[in-house]
Amino acid sequence: MIDQLIFIALPYTAAALAIVMTIVRWRTNRFTYSSLSSQLLENSILSWASVAWHYAILIILLAHLGATVFPGLWARLLGGRFQLYVLEITGLGLALLSIVGLGLFIWRRLALRRIRAVTTRGDWLLLIALLAQVILGFLVASLYRWGATWYLHTATPWLTSLVRLDPNITALVPLPWLIKLHFAGGFVILALLPFTRLIHAITLPIGYLWRPYQIVVWNRRQTRANRG
Repeated sequence: MIDQLIFIALPYTAAALAIVMTIVRWRTNRFTYSSLSSQLLENSILSWASVAWHYAILIILLAHLGATVFPGLWARLLGGRFQLYVLEITGLGLALLSIVGLGLFIWRRLALRRIRAVTTRGDWLLLIALLAQVILGFLVASLYRWGATWYLHTATPWLTSLVRLDPNITALVPLPWLIKLHFAGGFVILALLPFTRLIHAITLPIGYLWRPYQIVVWNRRQTRANRG
């Protein structure tokens, strides 16, 4: 029963919630389709955190997506032990980098009063959920070797069966609970997407390609010393 809730009810509920509420947010408050960046309040720590987090998580997500959408190609890439070792080491390194990035995000919001003042409960919930997910991913990769291979025989069939609206969780039932929690965590984050600043992940700023350039002019009142 628990497996059906985690691997069938949760994915469909999260997907429906993400789609419906994303549309509702777009129709009612589309100007919040943004990362709501606090860069103007502090930029130094944010730059390091953003680079570490975004580069690491994008590569990790692309690897998961590639294994799901192109399982045959992914299987051919894993044709030898050397490739497996490279993927294992790279995956662990990227997971650590993403944890460092999130750690900097959290420390920045805790340590700096002006950043803490503009941090909402939704921000904290999102940061905690993302941190828990990447830590789970790191533990899974550390404790259960050759994840790039067994992912093809567990997660890929399950995800494709969900898309076909014919869910099959047979391969997931015997998995350790640590892996099950990691799989479930992805859909929890999907459900949070329309309610948090994570919504910016689905925006494509293609309008900047034809948007006219903007001139910014600083209009500061001169002091007596400057006038002199």
